[in-house]
Amino acid sequence: MTAPTYPPRTSARRELVARIPRAAAESNGNGQSPVPTSAYFGINTFGQRQMRDKLPKDVAKKLAASIRLGKKLDLEIAPVVAQTIKEWAISRGVTHFTHWFQPQTGLTAEKHDAFLSFDDNKRPMEKFTASQLIQSEPDASSFPSGGLRATWEARGYTAWNPASPVFIVESGDTRTLCIPSVFIGYNGEALDEMTPLLRSSDVLSEKAIALLELLGDTGVQRVYTTLGAEQEYFLIDRGHFAQRPDLVMAGRSLVGAPPPRGQQLEDHYFGGIPERIQACISEVEHELYKLGVPIVTRHNEVAPSQFEMAPVFEETDIAVDHNQMVMATLRKVALRHDLQAILHEKPFAGINGSGKHCNWSLSIAADNPELDGTNLLKPGKTPHQNLRFLVFLAAILKGVHKHSGLLRAGIASSGNEHRLGANEAPPAIISIFMGSTLTQVIESIAAGKASTNATQAMIKLGVARLPEIEKDNTDRNRTSPFAFTGNKFEFRAVGSSASIAFPIVLLNAAVAEALEELTEQIRSNMKRGKSVDDVVLSVVQEAFKETASIRFEGNNYSEDWVKEAAKRGLPNLRRSPEALEQLTTKQSRALLTKLGVFNKAELDSRFHVRMERYVKDMLIEMHTLKEMVDTLVLPAAFTYANSLVTAASHAKSAGVKTIPQIAAANEIGGMIEDLREGRDTLQKVIEQAEGMHDDLPKQAKLLTTAGADAMAEVRGCSDALELKIADELWPLPKYREMLFPV
Repeated sequence: MTAPTYPPRTSARRELVARIPRAAAESNGNGQSPVPTSAYFGINTFGQRQMRDKLPKDVAKKLAASIRLGKKLDLEIAPVVAQTIKEWAISRGVTHFTHWFQPQTGLTAEKHDAFLSFDDNKRPMEKFTASQLIQSEPDASSFPSGGLRATWEARGYTAWNPASPVFIVESGDTRTLCIPSVFIGYNGEALDEMTPLLRSSDVLSEKAIALLELLGDTGVQRVYTTLGAEQEYFLIDRGHFAQRPDLVMAGRSLVGAPPPRGQQLEDHYFGGIPERIQACISEVEHELYKLGVPIVTRHNEVAPSQFEMAPVFEETDIAVDHNQMVMATLRKVALRHDLQAILHEKPFAGINGSGKHCNWSLSIAADNPELDGTNLLKPGKTPHQNLRFLVFLAAILKGVHKHSGLLRAGIASSGNEHRLGANEAPPAIISIFMGSTLTQVIESIAAGKASTNATQAMIKLGVARLPEIEKDNTDRNRTSPFAFTGNKFEFRAVGSSASIAFPIVLLNAAVAEALEELTEQIRSNMKRGKSVDDVVLSVVQEAFKETASIRFEGNNYSEDWVKEAAKRGLPNLRRSPEALEQLTTKQSRALLTKLGVFNKAELDSRFHVRMERYVKDMLIEMHTLKEMVDTLVLPAAFTYANSLVTAASHAKSAGVKTIPQIAAANEIGGMIEDLREGRDTLQKVIEQAEGMHDDLPKQAKLLTTAGADAMAEVRGCSDALELKIADELWPLPKYREMLFPV
């Protein structure tokens, strides 16, 4: 008998490694433009510039006013707007249009219709009417609705949101006009992410204007939120991705032993961007610039093969649309470079996960030029302006303090569950970081150390001089889930793959309620004869005192904070199902229905859709893991064990006295048995979970406990085998190959 030989690796990992340098050489900067970005920025968007250039002046003025004030499109100008958009789109090679909307899938949806029509003589022509611009009727039956609709009820409507400009998507030689829209059911129920966002923006504006008028700031037409979403993501070789069933099916690696080197050398963050990656990112930026998406930052993130891009801040509904474009463009362009963009919150265990830091603030639209454009979270130049700043700060503290559990529900998902509370992400405990300067001011006011005369108090506290203090006067706290960063709050806990609409809806609602409560308190106290500013200061003092527990300046990753947060009564909702239950509490229902952001049925649907998505995600992961164990890991382990046994038998026949293969074979055999036992437990949990499909909360609870435990056990056994089995036999691309491409 001849000695056993390992089968040659001809088509999997070795070929992939050999091909990567070729792919890197072939990847180029085709997306880069030889002209300045400003020369082509927004050419595929019918934005402010196109409106001014192509619409009649009176029509452009009315449309701009509608956008500025968040109003519906004036039907009188709709035909002119539609005709102009059609002519502009056709001039750029567009043949079809679609109402582009955001159902409760986390993605976008579209149904394309051709401009093609026929005149009375049956001759072909291009036609696009006002009604086609304003409204469409896609099939609504197959989108997640959480019980809002039966599957046999298909009618749904999309309606253009004029605040978000139409744009052209290029795909090969195809050009499609996309009309950002809301999506509602036959009876007006919100089936999408955008409709509640617009509602929350309207109610927040209403409550903010009422408070401003009480403070003496009149002439405000609208208060709007601004948002900038920093997008983190991974880029790995497409071939490696295709060889990993877990990445393909679940978006994250369900098995994979940690490599000797991960991110511990801290050499990737802000390092030089590899040439192949740079070519891909540059083309992504080029595509986004044509769409009017103002990406201004790109860099290496903490983990190997992880990157980030960030935009200039925009009005929130536009920022939400643009972030969807960012994610879609990343996925699309990466494929052109033989790369795969991974947006999952934790695609690789043991290294940095990906988030989406949402920088949120409030600004004024007003006839008064002194107020117009004012950022309400930026200190002013007078005691009155800074008192206004403090009262809005107090409202945000009140809103987050009262509804921290609800905000946690807004970021709950199966992916974010792996990230929150890990050593690179904000924890599942919602708290606010204010920085040393503002903390000192807040605590002084709360303690009553300031004068009851507002003007004197502002001077004594140094608040009147806040504009002279640089906004980076204090260190940033990267561990805080909700941090004040100079003139905005950074909501750091949002997941990288998520739509940012829902968490911002909940934040808007929480702050709107707090603004209303502060306004009522000020009105009530003003009856006692005090000046408005003095009353405001006293109300702010009470708000700062009652919200002390939500403020935390220390290390949110520490175990000490977990204990301290429990003493303060702050919820620590580690698992998604328990976080999502916050959507159904009496307090949450009262908030969201009272403000008109959701009705009861719509809110129930959000809970159901998200809980159902969690269950589906977990079951997909569990089935995928079981299949990988059965068809990849165990066969590799059996092959290696057999080679050891055969080698031991040959050695014994040859009279070799020391035969280490025997001990190795016994060790591998024991590890295989451990994996098989774990696999059997996993199968039982799957069967148990699938048998309780009529009780969604119970099913989710099982999956997040017994299911997650079974998956962790199987992974541990598989990863241990990966570190023992001959490298030539391991069937999956390893972490070192995916994250450290040659």
